[in-house]
Amino acid sequence: MFAYELHRMHHAELVREAAAQRLSRRAAAVSTARGLRRLGRRSGGQDAEGRVGDGGRSRFVRAA
Repeated sequence: MFAYELHRMHHAELVREAAAQRLSRRAAAVSTARGLRRLGRRSGGQDAEGRVGDGGRSRFVRAA
C-alpha cells in the first residue's frame, strides 16, 4: 500500500510539472506574438511583411 501511495504522489507531481511547463511555453508564445504585433505597428501602418513594389515599371508590357 505504501508503494502505491508513493506512486500516486509521484504521478501527481509529474502532472503538476507538465502543466507548469505547458503554461510557461504558452506564456512565452503569447509574449512573442505580442512582440511581433508591436513590430508590425512600428512599420508605418503597413503589414509586417512590408510593401511590395514594382520597381517603377508598369505592370503590362507595351504592345508592338
